[in-house]
Amino acid sequence: MAIRYPNGKLYTPKKETETKKRKDYSFSNRGKTLEDEISDANEYYLAHEIAVIYKKPIPIQVVKVDYPSRSSAVIKEAYYRTPSTTDFNGVFEGKYIDFEAKETENRTAFPLKNVHLHQVEHMSKVAKQQGVSFLLVRFSAVDRYFYLPFDQLKQFWDRMLAGGRKSIALAEFEEHAIEIKPKYAPRIDYLEIVNDLHA
Repeated sequence: MAIRYPNGKLYTPKKETETKKRKDYSFSNRGKTLEDEISDANEYYLAHEIAVIYKKPIPIQVVKVDYPSRSSAVIKEAYYRTPSTTDFNGVFEGKYIDFEAKETENRTAFPLKNVHLHQVEHMSKVAKQQGVSFLLVRFSAVDRYFYLPFDQLKQFWDRMLAGGRKSIALAEFEEHAIEIKPKYAPRIDYLEIVNDLHA
């Protein structure tokens, strides 16, 4: 199946061996990506009536489908209809929550090229409407998680646009973000921080 971005560029997924190599970092959390962990947390929140937060579906337009048999269909070509905004959104205690989740294998910095302009613009609009918008970042190689509020992300983004560094140093996360310490259930309890910051 060929999937294309809105600009027509062909999407090529990473090879399975690269994905496995990237995902397997610790024995206790083997094979889990940050998005998997957030989805697990969201299921916990939903089951315990804490919040209703979901991963946004990717807007894809199917162009070509093959039918090798009457009971099955294979998508051969598809396009991203529009650039996606952020990964997750929902509601928690009357607050609209909208955030992006990113991972980096870099041990000392998070490259801002991992965040896209349309995502920053979307998060800015959410913040202007009094929604809660933030970035969750996992430094995979050292298994550390950070909650970066949008206003802090915006400062680093503006610094880059002004010709400054194109990444956020781990030391800057330690100073300006809130570290999420994994625990039992849910493992990544990001709403604990939302509650503390926006009570």
